[in-house]
Amino acid sequence: MKASMIKHSEWADTKFTLHLVSQILGKIKLVTAHKEPQWAHITLPLTPNGFTTGLLFAGDDLLQLDVDVRNSLISINVNGTTEDIPIETSKSIKDYFDEIFHSLHSRGVDVTINPKPQEMAYKKLLNEDETPLTFHQQDAVRGLTLFQFVLNEQLKFLAPLRCRKVKPALFWGTFDVSAIIVNGIMEEFPEDKVIEKAAFDEHMIEYGCWLGDEKTDTPSFFVLPYPFINKDLNYPSVKPAEAYYEASLSEYFLDLESVMKSDNPSETVQAFFRTTFDVLQAELEWEGCSHYFIPLKME
Repeated sequence: MKASMIKHSEWADTKFTLHLVSQILGKIKLVTAHKEPQWAHITLPLTPNGFTTGLLFAGDDLLQLDVDVRNSLISINVNGTTEDIPIETSKSIKDYFDEIFHSLHSRGVDVTINPKPQEMAYKKLLNEDETPLTFHQQDAVRGLTLFQFVLNEQLKFLAPLRCRKVKPALFWGTFDVSAIIVNGIMEEFPEDKVIEKAAFDEHMIEYGCWLGDEKTDTPSFFVLPYPFINKDLNYPSVKPAEAYYEASLSEYFLDLESVMKSDNPSETVQAFFRTTFDVLQAELEWEGCSHYFIPLKME
């Protein structure tokens, strides 16, 4: 898949709208899906047109909610019957909240969520804020294309590995597409924080893509180990040369602009993922990882 990039400033308002809508879908999944480690049960898989809850079970009802940015729709499927809600500029998050839950409740689906956003600086309630939001369909498609490029690269690296993993999907709290390798060594998160205690209770390495913000406009691939490693890991073996480790954040970063400028963006990302894995598995003292990379016999 061809590399794609959209900077934060190019779709900040549309991204914010989709982030808020993803919170509603994610929270519906949170209260209906069976629990999994590392919050794997609440992620939103990508689709050709956007992202989805996937199939959910609410009592005797089957449901699925899809955000289709290519056609500017939220589709709500209950027991095989679909109702569409348009995504459009001037609607508020309260409008989307009310329309989604009216569609569910009118068809007998008894689902309620906590309307407080999670992992966002935005603190207003999803069912109360009437501030008009912005949606530019072309910008949303560019953002989706970036997500799909990221997911493809994550799958290319993680899919063949013979280890436990959380496959890449949209984490709606942070609004990034991430994947996780889990080693299985138990280590409790040291602080009493609900989200972190469930996310970080085993040794793991997360592979994701941060979309940027007002201070840093360009998106970046990142690699995050847990337990966190707050020391300099800028070893010569880490590729490409533009990659670096930020000890204060316990993360490797590779900006997407460097990826796009490289002769082969996919090979650049794969080298970043593999070389950082080699450093981090040694630092975390993971044993028995050599079999992860034994080729699959499927040809």
